[in-house]
Amino acid sequence: MSRSVTLARRRRSEAAVGAAMVGPALVLLVLFFLVPVVLGVVLSLTNARLISPNPPRFVGLVNFVRAFTADATFLHSLRNTALFALFVAPLQSGLALVMAVLVNQRLRGTTFFRIVYFIPVVTSIVVVSLLWRFMYQQNGLINSMINKLTFGAWNGMDWLNNTHTALPAIIVLSIWQAVGFHMVIWMSGLQTIPEELYEAARIDGASGWQQFAHVTWPGLRPTMVFILITITIAALGLFVQIDVITQGGPIDATTSVVYHAVFRGYRQQEVGYGAAISLIFFVAVLIIALIQRWLTRDKD
Repeated sequence: MSRSVTLARRRRSEAAVGAAMVGPALVLLVLFFLVPVVLGVVLSLTNARLISPNPPRFVGLVNFVRAFTADATFLHSLRNTALFALFVAPLQSGLALVMAVLVNQRLRGTTFFRIVYFIPVVTSIVVVSLLWRFMYQQNGLINSMINKLTFGAWNGMDWLNNTHTALPAIIVLSIWQAVGFHMVIWMSGLQTIPEELYEAARIDGASGWQQFAHVTWPGLRPTMVFILITITIAALGLFVQIDVITQGGPIDATTSVVYHAVFRGYRQQEVGYGAAISLIFFVAVLIIALIQRWLTRDKD
């Protein structure tokens, strides 16, 4: 009897310790995730404004209908965000993989290149955006370099004020800024592949490309899934570059969903409508992430 009582007390003590350890994280999760989500859902169903003498009024799904039927800028932001993610995800992950393979070699000087490639990651995205904004100007560094390389045959263009080049310019900037981070993740995956597999492949006469295709790439599958999902989510959340460089212009050519939600919710003080756009974005990102996870699942 005494033994069972002792075991029960020990279980209660362990449960209390576990609850004490989980408690702070649970409180933070509720305060900074669950409460904002619930508040966002409630606001999206009202006509609440940031500063208004009138109390918020329940309007149901009016804000959601308005987004898809009466707000052309929102539809443009959906297209721009989708294009941005479709280009950034494969290009950035592919370039990061190439860089990771190169700097993972046991050669002198690779540490220097690892640092150089990673510097943009630790630099503030605001600073990077300001720097590239000056570079993209009509008399900026990029046009000057092209002018020199073409011996004056091409005088350059105003990259950020052209509806055909503004979004590609943001894409190039974003890939350059974040590629070093994903290079490091690829490198961590490369270093988990046993060297014995490469030795066996070399003994069998496998070429460098065959080693990559049959040893490296299969060993990087978990890393690939993680990088693909994180890059896509980050790309869909495009905001700072737009806010600093183009403010959504020219003619909504670079407006993203997040930028449009912030613009409507805070700068135009339509909190209810901004919350509705944010909720649409949240559901879209969740669906895309689940689809990616399903497509990249292990089929064994």
